Amino acid sequence: MEKIQMTTPLVEMDGDEMTRILWKMIKDELLLPFIDLKTEYYDLGLKHRDETGDQVTVDSAKATMKYGVAVKCATITPNAARMTEYNLKEMWKSPNGTIRAMLDGTVFRAPIVVKGIEPCVRNWKKPITIARHAYGDVYKNTEMVIPGPGKVELVYTGEDGTTMRELVHNFTGAGVAQGMHNLDASIESFARSCFEYALSTKQDLWFATKDTISKKYDHRFKDIFAEIFEAEYKEKFETAGITYFYTLIDDAVARIMKAEGGFIWACKNYDGDVMSDMVSSAFGSLAMMTSVLVSPHGYYEYEAAHGTVQRHYYKHLKGEETSTNSVATIFAWTGALRKRGEMDGNAALCQFADSLESATLSTIESGKMTKDLALITTLPNPTVLNSRDFILAIRTELEKMM
Repeated sequence: MEKIQMTTPLVEMDGDEMTRILWKMIKDELLLPFIDLKTEYYDLGLKHRDETGDQVTVDSAKATMKYGVAVKCATITPNAARMTEYNLKEMWKSPNGTIRAMLDGTVFRAPIVVKGIEPCVRNWKKPITIARHAYGDVYKNTEMVIPGPGKVELVYTGEDGTTMRELVHNFTGAGVAQGMHNLDASIESFARSCFEYALSTKQDLWFATKDTISKKYDHRFKDIFAEIFEAEYKEKFETAGITYFYTLIDDAVARIMKAEGGFIWACKNYDGDVMSDMVSSAFGSLAMMTSVLVSPHGYYEYEAAHGTVQRHYYKHLKGEETSTNSVATIFAWTGALRKRGEMDGNAALCQFADSLESATLSTIESGKMTKDLALITTLPNPTVLNSRDFILAIRTELEKMM
């Protein structure tokens, strides 16, 4: 058959370890046979990031601003062990954090629901979408190891020379200190992205922080959300028949456990990072969750919401068989291809993305799946496939549809 044509490239951000292996399999088996795939390629593997002083990460974000749509593989955020393993020049920051800071916006993550994989929380009937703020907080922090007794202060020096000073702590011994920040403009973008997404999907919106403890930092988030909602979105929400409410993060967690789902839960950056893993795992698997960064400037970056699957990668290097779930990575590609098709008016590309998602879910529903899903499925006698054979089984289903 004739391949589907593309007019504008996607920004392709390659990654690390087992997800990098899956990335190539997906392209070779599920994309290139059907699409005349056009991408602008950036290697965000840890070795290449180190070689370029992490400039490649910045360049990939700039390319996303140019072309509007990107698809990203999972990447390593190095710690001390990774410094030694990869002989790094520097402990580079999270590439996701760098890209999100440059693009602004909000990360929306939703579980991929499929027959035979039932949520651990029995009353969850509909997907819960996590809206994660994509800028600042701990991901743009400044840290200091305190060697001994002394005073740590938070100091602001205005351009006009005025100063503000707050005591962080009088240390009587060694310890650690951390400084975080956020921006009103970014919080406002976060709020508007959440309100707009709720309206477009006709879902209620929850927002939660810890303003009772963080009476200035978290309270700022609460106030900005409330001001924008009252001024711009209250009537729109009433017309759409949906609601917005704010609550404390611990209250939200308790409510979530007893809710049916079908709503958006907006979280600060770190809360969203943690809670999206909780939601995806409770719905079935960390490898069964979509993730897209939506920028108010019109940029979209799609990725899997999980890590690089390090344990499977080490097995792969030893020549051992793995059964690694590639669904979230496949859905990152389909999300990006669909958005590219929508922006370019390319209906065939959108249709292909829909078909690939359907083929993926049909494969699982037919009883063919990776080991992580086979351990939790309610389908009788599932067939456990290795990493490659699962992708090949999806290709068989896709070929039937195409």
